[in-house]
Order: sequence, then structure tokens, then C-alpha cells
Amino acid sequence: MNPTIDKTESIEKVSIPELEKKGRITKVVIIVSKGTLESVYAGLVLANGALMEGIQADMFFTFFGLQAVTKAHADHLHTGTVGNPAFMPAIPTLVAGLPGFEAFASYMMRKEMDKLDMPHVTEFLQMIEAGGGEIYACKLAADMFHLKKEDFVDEVKDIITVGDMYALAEGEGTHFIFI
Repeated sequence: MNPTIDKTESIEKVSIPELEKKGRITKVVIIVSKGTLESVYAGLVLANGALMEGIQADMFFTFFGLQAVTKAHADHLHTGTVGNPAFMPAIPTLVAGLPGFEAFASYMMRKEMDKLDMPHVTEFLQMIEAGGGEIYACKLAADMFHLKKEDFVDEVKDIITVGDMYALAEGEGTHFIFI
């Protein structure tokens, strides 16, 4: 037997002041673990948006996400074409894996981003730092990939442990975003 819903009951609406009493987001810690153009930009856009809304934003780059904050790769990231079912769904995966296709797709993505006047990765990192955001590299991943402080862009405040990253989240109103 299916329970029935009494349509005469009203749904209680929560007003905005009541939501504010429940707690406001005061800080986000954005963990970027992938080094693809689309993943890194997702993190950068979220951090910048948080700062524009008056929310503290800290970024923690780990594993392949570290590429985004290295001097050698920051402005040379690629679009993930293979294994990305949302990327050009009409094109078979086999085509996405052909030599040169990823470079072509990355070029096209950057071209579209330029039309929207989106900043390059290094410029975005500078904007985030200037807006009060903090950018960190993961110690474990940096050690694993043999990266030192001088390998990273100047906006990387420090190379920290996971424990240090959790300490960044101290206080009420902090949320983690994992990309």
C-alpha cells in the first residue's frame, strides 16, 4: 500500500533571515587534484567567485593538479579528451585519442576562453592572491613529483601537508570543494 500525500498540508517556507541564522559560508578550501584545463579553471572560477562574494578562499593543489601551479605548465594545460563522456558526445572516444586531437581541442578551448576574456591560469592565480585568497601545493604530491618551491609560480604561498590543509579549514562556516 502506498502512503498518500495530504495535499491540504502546506509546505513551510524558510525565509532568508532564517537561513542566515543557520550559518553562513565564510571560507572555502578548494582542492584541485586534476591538471586538465577544465578542472583547473573550475577551481579558479570557484575561488574567484567566493572572493568576490566576500568568502575567504584557499586553494590546495595536489597530484596532477600541481601542474597548474608550476612555472613550466601553468599556462600550457590541456583539455581532457579521452575518457570525458561530455566532451563532444557526437565524436567517438577513439577519435579523441588520435595524435594531435588533444592539442587541437585545447587550442579550441583556449580560443573560446579568450573570446570571453577569461584570464590565463597565471593571471587568474595573481587575481586570487590579490583578492586575499591563498594558494598552496601538497607536500606529498610535490615530493612524489620531485618538485621544489622554486618550481612553483610565485603565488604558491607554501608547500603544506594534508594536516596543514585541514588546519586551513578551522572555524565555523568552512566548506571543502574537491575537483
